Amino acid sequence: MHHRITVAGFAGALALSALTIPAAAQADDFSGDIKITKVVVNGGKNIVLGTTDVKTFTIVVTATDDSGIATGNTFPVMWHTEFPNGENYGLVVPGNVAGKCVRQNSTTTTCTHTLKINPRIHVQDNTTAGTWTVRSHVLANDGDYMTKDSAAKAKVLRNSRLSVNASPEPVKKNKTITVTGALTRANWETYKYGGYTKQPVKLQFKKKGTSTYKTLKTVTTDSKGNLRTTTKATADGYFRYSFAGTSTTAPVASAADYVDVK
Repeated sequence: MHHRITVAGFAGALALSALTIPAAAQADDFSGDIKITKVVVNGGKNIVLGTTDVKTFTIVVTATDDSGIATGNTFPVMWHTEFPNGENYGLVVPGNVAGKCVRQNSTTTTCTHTLKINPRIHVQDNTTAGTWTVRSHVLANDGDYMTKDSAAKAKVLRNSRLSVNASPEPVKKNKTITVTGALTRANWETYKYGGYTKQPVKLQFKKKGTSTYKTLKTVTTDSKGNLRTTTKATADGYFRYSFAGTSTTAPVASAADYVDVK
């Protein structure tokens, strides 16, 4: 049975349901043969947030129906579910409900929606770092519709920073040098960067005239996020620290520090 819904009424109902109905209570709902075939968030890349800058990203929804997809009716929302009862916690909706739609053929349409996420509004606190869920709604020309509760997943991560300093420089060949640094990450509660403690960070070296860094050792950050280790100066080249990231925090590599070996 086909459900006839006006475009304006449909979009308004979707927005309202996404905002007020707990995510855990939802299930995929559809009528007819309509399908959501693909949903891509931020081009497949993680969304990385600092403490101040608003990030703009896209959610691209592809849907198909034998009657074609009604233009401007692929409304997606994204949230992080924090509480056991499934309340929507951290919620981002498109600025323009209609999006920009391109018909691939008579049955399939792809719509690009632009969204903005603000570290001082949407993420609410540090517990929302990690995996977020996209819920998408689609309407066909013949009134078929689909609400896909978990249409895609996306990572919203805390931005990280990493510094390095190798000394002394210049240094005699085979003498010991000390390499210090610090790993910090965005705090969405204080809106400052704080030390990321007890994290493994790789000390890497790239010999002058080459293009590849080689890992010398792994160093663990201390209780304040600081790094300190020693190594031998064997040749002119560049030292850096490299952090692989975690489920809540983005990976980062420091700038390179050149050491002249005499």
